[in-house]
Amino acid sequence: MVIHNHTVVDSLSATLSALSDPTRRSILTLLAAGPATVGELAEPFHISQQAVSKHLAHLERARLVEKRREGRRHVCSLRPTPFKEVSELVEQYRIFWEQALHRFEAYLRATAGEEKKHGYKQRG
Repeated sequence: MVIHNHTVVDSLSATLSALSDPTRRSILTLLAAGPATVGELAEPFHISQQAVSKHLAHLERARLVEKRREGRRHVCSLRPTPFKEVSELVEQYRIFWEQALHRFEAYLRATAGEEKKHGYKQRG
């Protein structure tokens, strides 16, 4: 997938920025198990609920998390679309590196065959 749309690029940049923080990744891991309140998400961390709320705001701006009110509680859940965008980007690079490694493997096999053919000793 070639990305020409600035909105997609900007949202992808926001997603990658949000994923760059280990605390935010941990919050996403907790939410992968299902929706949770801000208080529930704050429990495993040695930071204030306000600090968790700031991390959640970053995740919301990146569209990774959705927050809704249930009475007095704010319940957070994952949104799948940004993860798909990251997955598609990573898949492009996986294909690139897989092809590069296959070409390198073919080169090594070809040169190993040439060394045997010409009587060169293998190193190592």
